[in-house]
Amino acid sequence: MTDNIFSSIFSGTTEITTSTFFACIIAALVIGTAMALVYRIKNSSSQSFLVTLSVIPAAVAMVIMLVNGDFGTGVAVAGAFGLIRFRSAPGTAKEIAAIFTAMGVGLACGVGYIGYAAAFAAIMCGAMLLYGFIGIGSDGSDERQKKLSITIPENLDYSRVFDDLFEKYTVSHKLVNVKTTNMGSLFKLTYDVELKSDASEKSFIDELRCRNANLEISLHRRESAVGEL
Repeated sequence: MTDNIFSSIFSGTTEITTSTFFACIIAALVIGTAMALVYRIKNSSSQSFLVTLSVIPAAVAMVIMLVNGDFGTGVAVAGAFGLIRFRSAPGTAKEIAAIFTAMGVGLACGVGYIGYAAAFAAIMCGAMLLYGFIGIGSDGSDERQKKLSITIPENLDYSRVFDDLFEKYTVSHKLVNVKTTNMGSLFKLTYDVELKSDASEKSFIDELRCRNANLEISLHRRESAVGEL
């Protein structure tokens, strides 16, 4: 019984029939959609990425069925994928891993091993969920990494005016951008900061307000750089 589940639906032949074509494509879509739903549980992502993750297995399966052992066609397909790569925006490490997993599922479906494709997807999704729930490799510092924007009057020397507050509330800080606003009467400063584990965001902002004449302050989570591995 197990051998039948994990055997190829092509049954030793490379000929593609209507039934095997629809079986491979539908299986790839179902598995891809399940992967996208699982990926969404512990990761924030756009709708376009989730849709892409859902359809990649079916697209790869279709390509593999068309190649069907033809070396020349395989080289042409590899070149086409290379062109697509240069038109694609870079992604995070998790997104790249999810796409490679989806491609693996598509390859398995394309050669008829639907049982192996489903098993592989289940194992990888289980691993992603497990790593996400146990927080492997994370010490909580990601939640403490913030982007701080402060507006100050033009007559205030920003170079060291907040140093004591940064020393009190942050592990590290870095000034990444300075620009003038309001016809040059104000400066807008942007910092990358990592808050201490016991730091109070409200107290930090309250003390900053006392230094910047109660002008605008913004503190929000710092997003990882796109393509960062």
